[in-house]
Amino acid sequence: MKELDWSNLSFGYIPTDYNVRINYRNGEWGELEVNSGEYVHLHMASTCLHYGQQVFEGMKAFRGKDGKVRIFRIDENAKRLQSSCEGILMKSLPIDRYEEAVIKAVQLNERFVPPYESGSSLYIRPLLIGTSPQVGVGAATEYTFLVFVTPVGPYFKEGFKATPYVILREFDRVAPKGTGRYKVGGNYAASLTAGEKAHSLGYSAVLYLDAKEKKYLDECGPANFFAIKGDKYITPKSESILPSITNNSLMTLAKEIGLTVEQRPVLEEELATFDEAGACGTAAAISPISRVDDIDNDTSYVFSKDGTPGPICTKLYNKLRAIQYGDEADKYGWITFVEKI
Repeated sequence: MKELDWSNLSFGYIPTDYNVRINYRNGEWGELEVNSGEYVHLHMASTCLHYGQQVFEGMKAFRGKDGKVRIFRIDENAKRLQSSCEGILMKSLPIDRYEEAVIKAVQLNERFVPPYESGSSLYIRPLLIGTSPQVGVGAATEYTFLVFVTPVGPYFKEGFKATPYVILREFDRVAPKGTGRYKVGGNYAASLTAGEKAHSLGYSAVLYLDAKEKKYLDECGPANFFAIKGDKYITPKSESILPSITNNSLMTLAKEIGLTVEQRPVLEEELATFDEAGACGTAAAISPISRVDDIDNDTSYVFSKDGTPGPICTKLYNKLRAIQYGDEADKYGWITFVEKI
């Protein structure tokens, strides 16, 4: 392998040695298969191509100072994949099979886990797709689950720095009782046009309002929103928001450092009362928000004038990363160690 510049990786795809796959046919899941190819052979009438029967997950593996490789919250990702499958009528993979496949994929590509001091990590992408051929709208009878990995750097090229977000009322992220709480590809496809407009205007992402009333905060791009107000950690709650495993972890850590956690509907006007704000998810961990511009109302909510993250965001970010890399004790059982083959 050509030596990678570990400290300057982008958040993009780099080929690795192997991926793993499990097929569902004839009413049962088959054996785990190791594959070195980067392509999936699909029938042109597969349900994933026509009716969106596709769910996925995202997680990371980290190499600690001790050289050990750690996967963060693999069990919660497995449970969320099952929830997504139930949401769009797909056959869900048992949690133990999911964990087996993820660990195997990391083991087989252990040489691609970036070194501790690089600040990079190994991104893990589990994917489950409907593969049986049919033209009538309905659930597939065959599925393929696969896991590939790739080394990545920061999701935002700015790294841990506060950047601006924008409210664009002309776009909805998801329907109120639709698929927002599931991790399905269609949600992300629906956000591409809005995201591109935000980028063209100089913003990192869109802070969506709820689709029904346009009053409450929803998600920000592909991430959950949270804010700090005094000694409170506040994050929106609704049926349309994807339950972020990173946000769930941050809520636990917020309580540990003495904050009160409020997970509830959050009105847009409350942005004016927050001391700090951020987006959180697997890819970026925490992406601090410098300001939110509501361009329809010519209003700007400022949290950081110079792009410096706030003290609580910084403390939570450092604490989360310390657990992920093994610099701080894992008192919550979030880490799964990956043994070398």
